[in-house]
Amino acid sequence: MIKLVENDKAAFFETTFNIYDDTDNYVAPMKSDIFRFLDAEKNPLFSCGNPFKFWVVFEGGKPVGRIIANIHRQSNELHSIKRAQFGFFDCKNDDKIAKILLDVAAEFASEYGMTELVGNFNLTAMQQAGIVTEGFGVKTYTDMVVNPPYIPKLLEKNGFIRFFPMSTFTLDVANATINAPDYEEFTARGFSFAPILRKDFKKRMEEARIVLNDGFSENPMFVPLTPEEFTFQAQEMMSILDPRLSAIVHHDGKPVGTIICIPDLNGFMKDSKSRYNFMTLFNFIKYRFNRKRAVIIFYSVAKEFHKMGINPAMLGHVIKALKVGGYEELGITWIADINKASLRQIEKIGAKKLQGLHLFKKEIS
Repeated sequence: MIKLVENDKAAFFETTFNIYDDTDNYVAPMKSDIFRFLDAEKNPLFSCGNPFKFWVVFEGGKPVGRIIANIHRQSNELHSIKRAQFGFFDCKNDDKIAKILLDVAAEFASEYGMTELVGNFNLTAMQQAGIVTEGFGVKTYTDMVVNPPYIPKLLEKNGFIRFFPMSTFTLDVANATINAPDYEEFTARGFSFAPILRKDFKKRMEEARIVLNDGFSENPMFVPLTPEEFTFQAQEMMSILDPRLSAIVHHDGKPVGTIICIPDLNGFMKDSKSRYNFMTLFNFIKYRFNRKRAVIIFYSVAKEFHKMGINPAMLGHVIKALKVGGYEELGITWIADINKASLRQIEKIGAKKLQGLHLFKKEIS
């Protein structure tokens, strides 16, 4: 028996444990994070009034499919579109179950007068985005989307088309190329690196938000993050941050660049089954003493300071810190294929493509 259920957070979390196996290399977000994301009062994306719903399909009493749909009104207003977004589309390889989930998300979009349904967004363009269309089953990093090859096929069977190609990357740290400008020359021009330490975490994160919003302001689909949204997404970062790996670049005391790089959490989350329990502390200590992988969540340069060597300086700063810290691998989360400047920077340091992704969209009548 197949049953569609709305607003079941526990089943929403459990779904992927029933449908994906080790060959997919899927690592679930922490249960507490899933619950936070789906909380209309705690998540600033929804507490400001943006509507959303989420559903789970049960088969034989087990959750075997899930999806969330929402309207990001600020994005629609900024980009002059009528778009509903879907995210966390995960289901078993079953046409009927996929159709139930995608149809109910389309009905939600139609109910609010939207003309298209687009995803995955888990939940905004500054979190996980896209559907994997190339590089299935690879060992990924924190904040990277993972899905088996049948997921894009299910979307296409239900009338969705792929667009906006993206790529993720991996770097062998030992063989990385550092293209950073000379440090003394860089500092002589008024630039300096400020590490993100616990004692000034809040201040540095606000500087990172300001630079991110400025540097990404002309990027497709980007919506400036409010302090509440940025804090919501970054609030747990302080506990896992390696202060050597992230930095704010200042120019004469003003923040003009940011690079946020964190240790990869996938091994810890997999060992913990993405839950906090009596083994969590042990798993976390083991992870802290065996960190070999890290991931760049984002980097950005204020528009006024583009083409001044800040990006290569930040990447060089991180690579040097990774080598000193004994890290072996670095992941870089999605970069749009139209972003040729960032792709050139990644190619110059020796990173290799890990995954290909696309957004998928469907017109709503």
